[in-house]
Amino acid sequence: MPIEIRSTTILGLVHNGEAAIGGDGQVTLGNTVMKHNAMKIRKISDGKVLCGFAGASADAFTLMERFEDKLEQYRGNVHRAAVELAKDWRTDKYLRKLEAMLAIISEDKAFIISGNGDVIEPDDQIVAIGSGGMYALAAAKMLKKFSNLSTKEIVAESLKTASEICIYTNDKIHVEVIDKKGK
Repeated sequence: MPIEIRSTTILGLVHNGEAAIGGDGQVTLGNTVMKHNAMKIRKISDGKVLCGFAGASADAFTLMERFEDKLEQYRGNVHRAAVELAKDWRTDKYLRKLEAMLAIISEDKAFIISGNGDVIEPDDQIVAIGSGGMYALAAAKMLKKFSNLSTKEIVAESLKTASEICIYTNDKIHVEVIDKKGK
């Protein structure tokens, strides 16, 4: 039986004209923590788009590269690039074997892309993936509704909450924001 790798909690949010995505740093192999400060989020498209990944790292990097190519091909249209990547992912013989999920944030949109061909744009513009994703999602929903925290602070605090509940999530949090100037 192959060892299951669990390594991620990713949370992204578009709120009050701001956009941020964050992730924890833990990588777990079986019942052992292998790394504490992994970077699972990236700025792409000259900082105009943020991407986080869950699942097998090599698969996720392959998908992020493909997403960047689609973003370039469709001139920065995040929605179209997401849909086209999901189509390829679902139908391509090689890609459909990849085991990962992507969380994508632009200045005004939030998407989850899965290998099942799903492109999900949540109504509340909060995306969460990975083993602690639902804990972070619940915290973000409440902080968004009942606090005056900035988008970056909501993401960080929600991930910290997930780290207190999920054994596959740690408190080594990295958060990126989209600079209004696109840098």
